[in-house]
Amino acid sequence: MARPMDLALIPILLGLAGPPNIILVVADDMGWGDLGVYGHPTIRTPNLDRLAVEGQKWTSFYSGAPYCTSSRAGLLTGRLPVRSGMASESRTVLFPDSVGGLPQSEVTIPEILKTRGYATAMMGKWHLGHRPQHQPEKHGFDLYFGIPYSNDMDARLPDGPAKNALIRTPKDEYFNVPVFSGGAIVERPARQETLTRRYIERSIAFIRANRERPFFLYLAHHAPHVPLFAHAQFEGHSARGPYGDVIEEIDDGVGRLRAVLAELGLEQNTLVVFTSDNGPWLAQKDLAGTAGSLRDGKGTTFEGGVRVPALFLWPGTVKPGVVLEMGAFFDLLPTFASLAGASVPTDRVMDGYDLTTALRGTGPSPRRTYFYYRGATLQAVRSGPYKAHFVTRLEGHDQSPHPLDPPWLYNLDQDPGEQYDIAKDHPDVVAELRKLADAHTRGVIKVEDQIAARAAPVH
Repeated sequence: MARPMDLALIPILLGLAGPPNIILVVADDMGWGDLGVYGHPTIRTPNLDRLAVEGQKWTSFYSGAPYCTSSRAGLLTGRLPVRSGMASESRTVLFPDSVGGLPQSEVTIPEILKTRGYATAMMGKWHLGHRPQHQPEKHGFDLYFGIPYSNDMDARLPDGPAKNALIRTPKDEYFNVPVFSGGAIVERPARQETLTRRYIERSIAFIRANRERPFFLYLAHHAPHVPLFAHAQFEGHSARGPYGDVIEEIDDGVGRLRAVLAELGLEQNTLVVFTSDNGPWLAQKDLAGTAGSLRDGKGTTFEGGVRVPALFLWPGTVKPGVVLEMGAFFDLLPTFASLAGASVPTDRVMDGYDLTTALRGTGPSPRRTYFYYRGATLQAVRSGPYKAHFVTRLEGHDQSPHPLDPPWLYNLDQDPGEQYDIAKDHPDVVAELRKLADAHTRGVIKVEDQIAARAAPVH
């Protein structure tokens, strides 16, 4: 009996280079409208704009959730965070007193790529559990350098108005955030004004060290999450103020990575992806970004909370253009696996689609639906152009879920800002989306909440 062909041999038999290198860059709290190529009038992002022009710009790409921890869990596992326990109704994200994290039973992008011989590294914000059993090296990364949770945590600031004033002129000592490397704390508090630059420098070193083999680099910036720290080279650089300074430093880092790829002759065999973990933290006012024409921001299931910028570049393979169809964080795992000739887990429910045909320009995106979760609650569903809100949180992120009866309905192709409820004119569409939501909910088995549990306070 003939043996099945090893997927890793396919590129060789077709006369192609080996599996592509993959660089995944994720910003923190960057809004859909924060890049020049997405319409921002004063933030200069020439490197990301160039990436968009030479590659693909997606306009309906969704994060894994409207908050950091859940979104990043969805990104790395290709699964809705509620399936892994990385979604909670009692706490939004993991904190320094949290005891949970991404379960060992979950299969991540780097674990899949390592089966095809990839070197794997992560630089930046992890936020999927800081205890030893949850850290990046336990989930498929060979190397890790970065902070374990958000850069505003472990704060040494007073509550009230004084805290808000100090946030506007932050100092390292205000936040006792640790920097991890090799599974140990190597710096505390983090020198945040140099941290973004160090992520880039270590990323470049990793690329150089692995130029002869396929590599996966996950560069997860902690910025532009508040507090805003920019390197001296970029401080006061942007007309947009401190927020723009931080975005322009991130943009410069993308340019530096591309320059190294060009120097090493790796551009033609490297996929570069840029996106954000959720929408802008609007409560921070001018210290936050913008969702452009989209409604609301971080913490909500309106478009501004979960629709994020997404750019894909692989010269000679990704067909340049603008993609109006849907894609999502969950799609990255099966897409990367397909490109690498690796297998996707078959022993669990996966929520992603392989976007290869859309990237190559040989067919449309296979994603037709998106399920909007806030915590462990399904709040809205999109199918095609239509989106129905069944639950929302009115007037702020922290209120209890508010059922909507009747639901709100929007045509996102015609009304991406979700301003005009058309439910009364399309009861048939509302009924179909409700049926879709009910069927989906019945298929979700909720597991132990990893975010809620916290350590007992030390007295």
